[in-house]
Amino acid sequence: MYAILDIETTGGKYNEEGITEIAIYKYDGHKVVDQFISLINPEKPIQPFVVNLTGINNKMLRNAPKFYEVAKRIVEITTDCIIVAHNASFDYRILRTEFDRLGFDFERKSLCTVELSQKLIPDQKSYSLGKLVRSLGIAISDRHRATGDAQATVKLFKLLLSKDAEKNILKETVRLDTKKKVDDKLLKLIENVPSTTGVYYMHREDGTIIYIGKSKNIKKRVTQHFTNDNRKSKNIQEEVASVTYEITGSELLALLKENEEIKLNRPKYNRSLKRTKFDQALYQFTDTNGYINLKVNKVDRNKSSITTFTNRQQAKSLMYRWTEEYNLCLKLMGLDKGKENCFNHTIKQCSGACIQNEPIEDYNKRVQEFISDHSFKNKDMIVIDRGRDIDEQSVILIEDGEFKGIGFFNLNHQINNINILRSIITPMGHNPNAQHIIQSYVRQHKKLKVVALDKNKIESKE
Repeated sequence: MYAILDIETTGGKYNEEGITEIAIYKYDGHKVVDQFISLINPEKPIQPFVVNLTGINNKMLRNAPKFYEVAKRIVEITTDCIIVAHNASFDYRILRTEFDRLGFDFERKSLCTVELSQKLIPDQKSYSLGKLVRSLGIAISDRHRATGDAQATVKLFKLLLSKDAEKNILKETVRLDTKKKVDDKLLKLIENVPSTTGVYYMHREDGTIIYIGKSKNIKKRVTQHFTNDNRKSKNIQEEVASVTYEITGSELLALLKENEEIKLNRPKYNRSLKRTKFDQALYQFTDTNGYINLKVNKVDRNKSSITTFTNRQQAKSLMYRWTEEYNLCLKLMGLDKGKENCFNHTIKQCSGACIQNEPIEDYNKRVQEFISDHSFKNKDMIVIDRGRDIDEQSVILIEDGEFKGIGFFNLNHQINNINILRSIITPMGHNPNAQHIIQSYVRQHKKLKVVALDKNKIESKE
């Protein structure tokens, strides 16, 4: 299955571009079976030369969805597909960059129709999409728009498949989709691990842990380690003698256990995971007019933050979302640098805190509500997620704003006492990475059950 796509961007510095339009056609080798087409608000200006080239301007994108709003659909339509694009390295890089900004590892195999055309249709004067398809008699409309270019790429790819007499494209596709041969030792190790969510440990013959990882499908992830051919994977394949695991049911618990146990065990091949998982944080301050302002800055260990972010782009996307959700002011969120009122006030989506038109108490009340929803400070709470079995749930305990540990309880057992909670919890260390993991997971999983603790009683706060 192929996901044939085209992306239009804002232009600008390398890896700072934003997507303005995307078109994806899911193609089974015979026909298009699904499609996704959308303009996207890149949350940054479009370069003038790009406006002239594509006809897409900032005004057109004002009400378009932001990338985080369409990200799930993009993941769904490209799952189990090979990305196909004209100059695929560009489109794939842009997609991966956008997902990286959201803290999501987007990884797909890819094929480039430029490279395929050079092999299968040699001696063309040009391999730019427009000139190439016209020379092949393929009609193209809306050039430099995602839909037109993606449709032309579908037709081009269909032609390339028919010209591929030796079936190299299909062989390559099968090669990419099929697991590589695994030697007998590694096959036996794979057989012993489950296809469930949890943490896995790779050991040398003397029992030393050389790698710790987490996955929603342990068997699939271990298989990837044993079939990848990068240097680290090859070293692991040579040294590993056994694989053990611990089922958590909850991905959040797996993330927390992985974070804790890498710090405790310091495995040889986990060096890259020992660093901090975030570098941006959200801070508050009160301006001279008495309004509470929120601002994203580099992490300062000497200051107390509300929440943290993997990177600045992720922070910016969330800040725009929170501005809408809590009816906050773009200017007081650090998202509008204008001297007068913010843009949202112009379109009547801001009540005027930016120009002191809204009562301070009214505005600050909403800010405090936001802070309460997203900060751990002084909080006593639990987070309840799925357990290891159908009649079990997992629990994460936070007391006085600090992460205390994880545990499991039976669905028939009502947790209504802090002492009972403490008794079922496996203690874990509170640290910035653990707090970041929990806050990030909770905001990504809106249906997660969060329960406030008050004087040994629990009040639901879903």
